[in-house]
Amino acid sequence: MPADDLILVTGATGNTGSALLQQLDARGARVRAMVRSHKDAARLPGTAVATFVANFDDPASLAAALEGVARAYLVTPSTPQAEAQQVRFAEQAVGADVKHVVKLSQCAADEASPVRFLRYHAAVERRIRELGVGFTFLRPNLYFQGLLAFQSMIATEGHFVAPIGGARVSAVDVRDIAAVATRALTESGHEGKTYTITGPAAVTHIEMAGAISEAIGRPIAFIDVSSDAFAGALKSAGVPTWQVDGLVEDYAHYARGEAETISPHVREVTGADPRGMREFAKDYARAFLGA
Repeated sequence: MPADDLILVTGATGNTGSALLQQLDARGARVRAMVRSHKDAARLPGTAVATFVANFDDPASLAAALEGVARAYLVTPSTPQAEAQQVRFAEQAVGADVKHVVKLSQCAADEASPVRFLRYHAAVERRIRELGVGFTFLRPNLYFQGLLAFQSMIATEGHFVAPIGGARVSAVDVRDIAAVATRALTESGHEGKTYTITGPAAVTHIEMAGAISEAIGRPIAFIDVSSDAFAGALKSAGVPTWQVDGLVEDYAHYARGEAETISPHVREVTGADPRGMREFAKDYARAFLGA
């Protein structure tokens, strides 16, 4: 790709977006970060990228954000409108002559899946194919960084919970998702590809607890709970019902052993092995200590 091509990063303050901005900046890419407000812009990592305030539900602001963009990274907040927002973005991107859309999807995306999140990602992928724009689909497994949702529980109560039993999941670090996205956005040869992004091993939540224990120097336990108990805890924490229902479906998918496959795509695309649970736990130890 030409070195001066402009890349638009949506979800710039999110898990993958913030890591992607740092990696694109390190490569000297020309980047525009899309944020929902000026307050969000202040939360961006310390990079030299330009910021642009736009809203997925405001076509005029999207059109302005897409002006002059050659490649775009597409991720939306987790809301009931995510599918419609992503389809609208892709359609407007084509209208704005964007050449390549890199969409953050999910491992095992399938329109026939019992998991609503997997259905919607697959539906968006289908629409992007129909539009004829260049694309790369990134399908990561469960994020290690998802454990940060439990950081207060881990720091104060010494455990975390989920309805997953001893099932193994080839969970992945968001920094490795960003590394694959960086290559897809800055190099040729990734058009039309779907990358399944996993960690180097399939691990249980008990093993995750062990890695955190080792990193912070005190015992942390994993407690298997029922789906109902998990849903109740999420609702008590203020998670909206639609998202609770989707997360319960996600964890049922994991518990069935459907997310344990290990993919070579991180190494094939980036030339480096993906990070494992121990490395993640060591790097994020302060968060789990409540520091």
